[in-house]
Amino acid sequence: MPEMQSKKLAKSKPGPATTTYLDISEIRDDMVILKDGTVRAVLLVSSINFALKSEEEQEAIIQAYMSFLNSLEFSLQVVIQSRRMNIDAYMAALGEQQRKTQNELLRAQIADYRTFVEELVELGQIMQKRFYVVMPYDPLTNKKKNFWTRLGEAMSPAASAKLNQKQLADRIEQLSRRVEIVQGQLNSMGLNSARLDTQSLIELYYNAYNPDVFETEKMAELSEFQFES
Repeated sequence: MPEMQSKKLAKSKPGPATTTYLDISEIRDDMVILKDGTVRAVLLVSSINFALKSEEEQEAIIQAYMSFLNSLEFSLQVVIQSRRMNIDAYMAALGEQQRKTQNELLRAQIADYRTFVEELVELGQIMQKRFYVVMPYDPLTNKKKNFWTRLGEAMSPAASAKLNQKQLADRIEQLSRRVEIVQGQLNSMGLNSARLDTQSLIELYYNAYNPDVFETEKMAELSEFQFES
């Protein structure tokens, strides 16, 4: 009897999937679709060393930033991701160069340099920062839609996550317009930006939700995924 009970317990149903607790419904067409039907685009933005700018340049940047904020007709989010710098690829390249070098003195210098870089990163705790701008599009805030259309989407927000082709095309178009506006304003401040594509978005969220394993367990390319219909 105890043996039968143990077998029964061993066949207990697994708990709910992790995706149950996430707000993300789908990532496709270079955007994140949330379970409430709203969508997000993410820009990776460069940085500038404000302290090294002249007083005139600093004033111009501040004025451009003020103009950027005043021109916004929608909310956005600025995210700063700080991670310890990963130099594994660089160190591997140095190691390969060391093995290929025939000159004994040069090989010893490369070995010393590798040791120096490793100790510098270890002792200095050098961090790598990445800057993102997240832009939302919520069809409920679209003033071009009439009251009844917006009310219908508000009554069933979860259903809007299962988008038809017309809804999907509308979100892609509206989000692309917002991306163009924000990129133009960022460029006026001397900041370069690039919109994350579908693969990059999946990697970003995978790394964010798996900070302990994303360095050792690299994610496969999007083309290698198998999706269940």
